[in-house]
Amino acid sequence: MTTPIQPEPTNEQRRIIYQARRGLKELDFYIDLYVKEIYLTAEPAEQETFAEMLTHEDPDLLDYFTNQNRPENEEIWALVNKIKTWRHTKDLT
Repeated sequence: MTTPIQPEPTNEQRRIIYQARRGLKELDFYIDLYVKEIYLTAEPAEQETFAEMLTHEDPDLLDYFTNQNRPENEEIWALVNKIKTWRHTKDLT
């Protein structure tokens, strides 16, 4: 199965991609592959939510991805769950 060709990122998208680099392997498990395979072709609203999610501190993000806590913003929570579901499904293929 081939990965779809990603569009050339805008300067803003490049900034978000750079911000997506985290220091925790647990976060990289989810975020890195999302950035590589989905982010650039996601709907603009999802890209905005992703950028907003990245403003959260790493320990908070880790809590979200491990269901220890949830963000107040429901759109971020929905995106976290979408990424988790997609990532775990991807591992099965």
